[in-house]
Amino acid sequence: MIIGHQKQWEFLRKSARVLRVPHALLFSGEEQIGKKKVAIEFIKLLNCENRDFDAKPCHNCRSCEAIQKRIHPDFIIIEPKKSLSGKQGRAMIQISQIRKLNWQIALKPFEAHFKSAIIGSAHLMNQEAQNSLLKTLEEPKGTSFLILISEYPSRLLPTVRSRVQQIKFYPLKQSEIEDFVKHSREFRPEIQKLSEKDIQEIVRLSEGKPGRVIDFLQNPQKLEDYKRRALELFEIIDSDLAFCFQYAKLSADNPDTLRTTLNIWLRYFRRLLLAQVTPCLAAGKSGGQNYSLAKLKKIIEVLQRVDFLLSTTNINPKLALEFLMVELKI
Repeated sequence: MIIGHQKQWEFLRKSARVLRVPHALLFSGEEQIGKKKVAIEFIKLLNCENRDFDAKPCHNCRSCEAIQKRIHPDFIIIEPKKSLSGKQGRAMIQISQIRKLNWQIALKPFEAHFKSAIIGSAHLMNQEAQNSLLKTLEEPKGTSFLILISEYPSRLLPTVRSRVQQIKFYPLKQSEIEDFVKHSREFRPEIQKLSEKDIQEIVRLSEGKPGRVIDFLQNPQKLEDYKRRALELFEIIDSDLAFCFQYAKLSADNPDTLRTTLNIWLRYFRRLLLAQVTPCLAAGKSGGQNYSLAKLKKIIEVLQRVDFLLSTTNINPKLALEFLMVELKI
């Protein structure tokens, strides 16, 4: 089931119906908005064994089930991984992964119509890995099909971007998220136990990201952690730098968790900024009301920059967070 993104999905279906599927696509947009879900569903559609096109993907044939389970011999998923040389640094897509992909994608399909591959977080390929991928993009085989997924398409080389067709994805409307939660509530007993207030809170905090909704529904503790991190910001704002630096030291061990925290804080400061520009809108819990408009803009810029660097480089998380803490102080 695809949540939202109907324009993108209809474009993909139409290209498949008229047999004019590009050899390589780039799905770009924020994390957790469903890019990978759409990519997998499209690969199912291309290889579905159902003869009725309008029924594709059927989700019941051998091909659809194997792709869903990620065990199809003609379906490859590349994800970032950490180097074997050590535990430090963030996960990256290694050139060895791309070289292996180039070899696999050049082979004839074993049983599917296409030899298909998804490269998740494609912006985490270094220049060497991207150059290695270029050969496949420049000389595609007739039976190969690639989908690159990225939050930061600008991090890809211009030569890579020029050889793929980009499709942009955006956060869903609140009504689409509400419809998804209500639909899920009908089939999952654990969701039926949630109060209407809990559901509305999940919808509000999801910010149009179905992946985040699924996280909250599958693990209620994640929702509690999300709210706890929001409250931590108020404590930081009211504390001295010594406490802030200690918080930075304790929080820097897991860059991915830290990114979630930064996104929560970014959401709060955007609401503060919006409240100043549009006074009729409430900014939420008190705190930060003494920030000037210029200061709020600066904090938002720093939050976005730190999040970007944590996502795409091996920046020292502790130093980056300490720099942010200084900016938070008035």
